[in-house]
Amino acid sequence: MLLLIFLTKMRPFALTFLTLLVSMWWSLSDCYDPLDPNGNITVTIDILQRTLDGYTARVTIQNYYQYRHVDKPGWKIGWTWTKDEVIVSMSGAFATQQGNCSSLNFQDAHCCKKDPEIADLPTDVSPEKTTVGCCKGGIISAYAINPAKSFSSFEFTVANLGENTTYFAPQNLTIMAPGPGYTCESLQDSDPTVFPDIGGRRHVQVFRTWKSICTYSTFVANKAPACCVSLSTFYNPTITSCPLCSCGCRPTDQNATSCIRESYNLPQADFVSSLDLVKCTDHMCPVRVHWHVKNNYVDRWRIKLTVSNYNYKKNYSDWNVLVKHPGFSQKSTAYSFNGTVLPAVGFAEEVALFWGVSYFNEELLQADEDQEGSVTTDILLEKDLESFTFRNGWGFPRKIYFNGEDCEMPLPDTFPMLPNSSSTLKPTSNCFWLLLLLTFLTVETLITTFGSDDQ
Repeated sequence: MLLLIFLTKMRPFALTFLTLLVSMWWSLSDCYDPLDPNGNITVTIDILQRTLDGYTARVTIQNYYQYRHVDKPGWKIGWTWTKDEVIVSMSGAFATQQGNCSSLNFQDAHCCKKDPEIADLPTDVSPEKTTVGCCKGGIISAYAINPAKSFSSFEFTVANLGENTTYFAPQNLTIMAPGPGYTCESLQDSDPTVFPDIGGRRHVQVFRTWKSICTYSTFVANKAPACCVSLSTFYNPTITSCPLCSCGCRPTDQNATSCIRESYNLPQADFVSSLDLVKCTDHMCPVRVHWHVKNNYVDRWRIKLTVSNYNYKKNYSDWNVLVKHPGFSQKSTAYSFNGTVLPAVGFAEEVALFWGVSYFNEELLQADEDQEGSVTTDILLEKDLESFTFRNGWGFPRKIYFNGEDCEMPLPDTFPMLPNSSSTLKPTSNCFWLLLLLTFLTVETLITTFGSDDQ
């Protein structure tokens, strides 16, 4: 009521105020994921010890997102020095540019740039350049899938600060993981990190700790959805395809590299972005997730889940699929994927997370001229007839995410419907035997009745 009175009194400014309010709400809600409310990437800089004119520090990039991971080509992190810091040496990572060190009398320094950009080392780097938690090629696992590989760290030594100086946290922290989408808070003083020593019998505290929390926004990272969902069932021959142009319609002429037809030769130029080499389809998405209700048993349902890669130039390593569905409130079994049920705070439907099996299907391969790459599994869901029925599309998922990205869902009125002759599907064998028994009893009664009358 107060807001309406305010808008009435301030009519010339009402539209501007409302637009600003909506935009602020949109930006805040976009960074908040209700399925992963505590998800973030935390960057921690620990000053391990002082030096004569600087310090030695360790940087830890910890991924607390349950199902969003850092894929190839890996993370990059950057900042702006507050003073005249110079990175003399670094282990476990490398600065992508050295910069001009001649004017600072640090010709052999690792990086003299005011705004260094740091990247992870590959897995095959020589041991003398490594440190604990480093050298994974920039790949960081999702926390719910592999907590032991959900972080990356490196160490560096800073100089050129003079004696008895005050240390200032770097500014303008940025992280690419690997693309845009992350917004980081300013590095702030935090309680000094404590590390265990001597098998946990001693605890060592660092000199100083700075921390920053980085959150992800799909709106910032992607101008269009990155995947879509199609649906089908055993009781309806109609397949509900992905919505038309789910991931944006693109040119389809022969000279446009943004849409590749099956009959055209694939371009071999290295400079062509892999994100542009997507197979021509009605949905134009790099990835499609297909949900098929396969069988109806007495006490469970069988679902077939298939993930298809329509990208000609990109493999998806350590992929994962998140499914929001009421059926996961009961026991479920996935045969070809790993899976777990995540806590769903404030939702009636449960949320299940699936990912590949090591050395079997943990990499979703790129498409080729003949077919798209795919991974698939059958899922058995125990029945809860009050929540998972054939009515009103309840057999289908509410939301699906691929690698943390929201997939475009079909509209409910396009879902595969039941045949018009029945509202529910029931096993036919019992009905058959019941009808046969009734027929037999009827015939037997008639024979007995007319037989007794003849006598």
